[in-house]
Amino acid sequence: MGAVGIAFAPIFVRLSEVGPSATGFYRLGLAVPLLGIWFWTSSPPQSLSLRKRRIIDLLPLLSAGCFFAADLAVWHWSIHFTSVANATLLANFAPIFVVLGSWLLFDERVSRWFLVAIALVLSGATLLVSASLNVQNVYGDGLGLLTAVFYAGYILSISRLRASFPTVTISLASSTVGAMLLGLVAWLAGERLLAMTLSGWLVLLGLACISQVIGQSLIVFALAHLPSAFASVSLLLQPVTAALLAWQFFGEALSLKQGLGGAIVLAGIVLARWSDRH
Repeated sequence: MGAVGIAFAPIFVRLSEVGPSATGFYRLGLAVPLLGIWFWTSSPPQSLSLRKRRIIDLLPLLSAGCFFAADLAVWHWSIHFTSVANATLLANFAPIFVVLGSWLLFDERVSRWFLVAIALVLSGATLLVSASLNVQNVYGDGLGLLTAVFYAGYILSISRLRASFPTVTISLASSTVGAMLLGLVAWLAGERLLAMTLSGWLVLLGLACISQVIGQSLIVFALAHLPSAFASVSLLLQPVTAALLAWQFFGEALSLKQGLGGAIVLAGIVLARWSDRH
């Protein structure tokens, strides 16, 4: 459900009337008040437990926000230079970097079947976007791949934080830190900071509510119950959903080969879950 929620993000980004980094700022900034209400009204009050922690214990929350801000900034730019499907797919190559990071940093191992599942998912995802792979999209595709590195850092950070912090604390902290960083980047880059129409503001509000408050919070919640490697693979449901949405909203039609790619992605996710349980 989290993957479906964030699949709407590239649609909102393409429709946004403000700059790429400014769009990321509004995604996080407009989500902060809603997450803040959740935080202060949670039971037991999370604000009380947070005050008892040392500053050094809160630094990982800042790192998660920094990774997420970098992820959104680079990804939003990639959406403007390549197709929605390409940008979303390449951003979700994160499982490769998550598995590598889990092994190097935390000595987590995965089975051979899990590696087969990753290969299956990535091959299906490649088929999904094969029609829009061309030289003109190289710059945007490169940014999409860089996004995957930052996204992997975010997933690894969140998977560790969930052992110590509840969903709302992580979501609020990462959104607040990310919003401040993206706001600064948008201002320094001289991007347009204000939407010109009511529909433009509704796009930004939808991005904050659907993709950030709902989608991203569900992902943070799930990471307390799933291995980071499997979670990152299951998130490849996002490019499948995003490709279908782009077909509906922007006429980026899917061929039979791309439809087959989407089916292979889903089969790979099922295999990854099976191998994880065994």
